[in-house]
Amino acid sequence: MKSQIDALRQLTHELLYLGMDGEPIYADRLYLLNSEVYSQAEALHGEKAGNDDEEAALCVTLLKAYSATNYNHGDKEEKIQEVLDRSGKVLGKISDSLLKCQLLVACYGETFDEELAQEAHQIMNGWGDSLTIEQQNISNELQNVENDSYLHANIEL
Repeated sequence: MKSQIDALRQLTHELLYLGMDGEPIYADRLYLLNSEVYSQAEALHGEKAGNDDEEAALCVTLLKAYSATNYNHGDKEEKIQEVLDRSGKVLGKISDSLLKCQLLVACYGETFDEELAQEAHQIMNGWGDSLTIEQQNISNELQNVENDSYLHANIEL
C-alpha cells in the first residue's frame, strides 16, 4: 500500500504545482493528471492501512488529492468527510511528528478548525530553528491555509 500512497502523493504534487516551473500548462496534461489523481484517490479511499502511521499518510494523501482535483462524481464531500473522520481517529494515536503535523494541516485546510492549527503550531514550535525541507514546506503550507481562512472569514462577513 505504501507504494500506492507514494504514487498518489507524487501525482497530486505534480497536479498542484503544474506550471509553477515556468513550463506551459497543456489542457491534455491537466486533464490526464486530474483524471489520474481522482481515479487513484477513489481506488485508495476504501483501503485500510496496516498501522497508524500508514493510515495517517493515507489520510493526508487522500485529503490533498481530493482537494487538488476538480472531479466530483457527486459524493466528493461525503468522501472527504469520511477521510476527516478517519483522520480524527488516528490523530490521537500517532506521536507528535512531521506526519502528524501534515495530517493536522490537511484537516485544517478542509475544516478551518482552529484547534487543529494550534496543535500543528505546537508541534512546529518543538522543531527549533534548523528546519528540514519537509518541515519548512508544511510550515509554509499551514501559513498559506491560515491566510486563506482569514480571507475566507472576511469575505463571509
